[in-house]
Formats: sequence, C-alpha cells, structure tokens
Amino acid sequence: MSITTRAAVLSAMGAAPPYADSRPLSVETVTLDPPGPGEVLVAIRAAGLCHSDLSVINGDRPRPLPMALGHEAAGVVEALGDSVTDLAVGDHVVMVFMPSCGHCDPCAGGRPALCEPGAAANGKGELLSGARRLFREGEPVNHHLGCSAFAERAVVSRRSLVKIDPDLSFEEAALFGCAVLTGVGAVVNTAGVKAGQSVVVIGLGGVGLSSVLGALASGASPVVAVDLSEDKLALARTLGATSGLVQTVNGADPDAVDQVRALTNGGADFAFEMAGSARALDTAWKMTRRGGTTVTAGLPPPEAALAVNIVSLVGEERTLKGSYIGTCVPSRDILRYVALYRQGRLPVDRLMSGVIPLDDINAGFDRLHAGEVVRLVVRP
Repeated sequence: MSITTRAAVLSAMGAAPPYADSRPLSVETVTLDPPGPGEVLVAIRAAGLCHSDLSVINGDRPRPLPMALGHEAAGVVEALGDSVTDLAVGDHVVMVFMPSCGHCDPCAGGRPALCEPGAAANGKGELLSGARRLFREGEPVNHHLGCSAFAERAVVSRRSLVKIDPDLSFEEAALFGCAVLTGVGAVVNTAGVKAGQSVVVIGLGGVGLSSVLGALASGASPVVAVDLSEDKLALARTLGATSGLVQTVNGADPDAVDQVRALTNGGADFAFEMAGSARALDTAWKMTRRGGTTVTAGLPPPEAALAVNIVSLVGEERTLKGSYIGTCVPSRDILRYVALYRQGRLPVDRLMSGVIPLDDINAGFDRLHAGEVVRLVVRP
C-alpha cells in the first residue's frame, strides 16, 4: 500500500540565491509506493547538505525534473521488498549514492563505484530496478542518485544501503555515505597514499576536509590544506593540532603555489582537488611534484575543461586521476571508516556545522553556497 511522505522537491533549476527567498526546493507531501523486489523502505533520520545537491539546484549538474533531492543520509529500515533477506526491520543503514548491480564488468572487477546500470539509473532519475516510487498528484517524481533523502521516508534499492551498528548517531552516520566515503577514499583507495608522503588538499568542504582526515590517518606528512576561507583553514589546522602536521595556505594569495611547493619540498607527492573547479584543478596540478599524482573528485559543470602540458605529463612522469565516490567498495569501506572514527583516528564529527529541520532546507543551502558551513545536516 502506498503511503505519503514529506520531501524536498526541485521543479526547476537555476533559481537565484538567496534560496530562502527564491525557494527552489518545495517541501511538500508526495506519494511513496511500497518497495518492489530488491528494494527497501527507509525512514530517514539525518541527511547532509552537499555541493552535489547544490549543483543540481543551480543547474551545474542537470538532472531530470521534478526530482526529490538528497543523497547523503542515514536511517532505519521500515519495510522490505521481496528477495531482501539480509536486512531486517529496525536495522540502521547508511545510503550510498551509486547503487552497484554486482554483475556488470566494473562491479565484477571490484569497482562498484563505476557500476554501469547504476550510473544509467542515476542519470534517468530511476532506482536500480528502473522503477520510480515517488509521485506527486499522480505524476512520477525522479529519484536523486537513487536516494531522494531530503524526506521523511524513501524507497531505495538494497544495493544503495550499508548496514551499520545502531550505536552511531544518525547525524554522524549520514556523513559516511558521501563526504567521508569520497574524501577519505580518494586518499586511501584512489591515490594509495603511504606514510611519509606529502599531500595537499584544495577545497575544504566536507569532502576536502575528509581528505585531510584520510591523509592524517594514512600517516602523510606534511599535509597542506588550501582554501579561500580563513574559517575553514582554521578548522583544518585543528584537525592536525596534536601532531602539528596540517599546514594551511590561503588560495587567494598570489604566491599560493610557491608556498605549497616550499612547504612540500618542491611540490606534493599527491594533490587533491575537491573544489569542483577547473581553475582549482589547474592549481592542484601546479602544486604537484615531478613524478607526483594529481587527483580530482570535484564535479564542475559539464563544459569545464583542463589544459595539460603534455611534455610535463610525459617528461615528469606525472599522473592525473579522477576519483568517484573514493573508488569505494561501500560495504567494505564504510565499516572500515566507522571503525577508524571509533578509534579516534578519523574524527568526522568535527566536520558537522549544525542540524536544521527539513523546512529550513533552502536557507541551509544559502549557507552552503556562501561557504559558511562544512556539513549541515537535515533532520526530517
């Protein structure tokens, strides 16, 4: 039987900020069909505001509309579709924004973050099954990355969920589904940073600061954090306060590249671009040493491009890599990162900027757009 739920629905992209006035997201009551085979009904308890949501709102990442947004969340299982046997009602789960079919070539090769059916479903606004379970006045509402988590409840594919222990708060657990999975994974999985190697991170949002935490947990030294916000630079310094390993550079400084190259003895072994900007990626490239690796997990507008000097790519044996969801295996990595958090080696709770109700979501995106917060969490 179908139920009703409140959800934040985007009907048109490109609204002008302040969003508290233009209100691109409408919190409204929609109809939610029951879970089909291989699907799960989840009561959302916390959902993080991410730049990937903002990029749909402002039109940088076009998606089919109308769409119920939200992709970084944690909640409780309320009902199971047919063939779901490894979860139970009452289980606590984290959502993952790329469902993995388990059978395509990338999945079979151990790279579920590149699942081909999952990517196709996300692009169409469908669940992995090809279905849509959300409706507004009888018309379908598209799912955001298989999650649509800015809501009281959501139906998602079982392949979009990772079960976690119930002693982790929902607000903290939500961050593991995107910010931590992407940021830490880019360091640990994509780059394979080893102890003693130097790291620079450009862009200190939730993903970038998670990369700083991942670099510290990996034993990188030094770790240099770069951003335009002095508040975020100050936060980055506190993450390495006990070790003194995190140094910071304001990206607006005319000699920012020279500062980083001096701090890393000629350039970083690994430079991570997490700002979603072609200019930031070019800066990251310039901050990378000969023989080093530049990694980007930022998602700029589709037309953004980077000009690379091919001679330096070859003659300096440089590597340029993309990282999507931290090259993750969600069922493995989320539990590993939670374990590191409990050991005090990955203090992701330090990234939380506050909790807001669902009705304040547009004002929350104003704060994210202005760079005032790292991770705001919505509590439906």
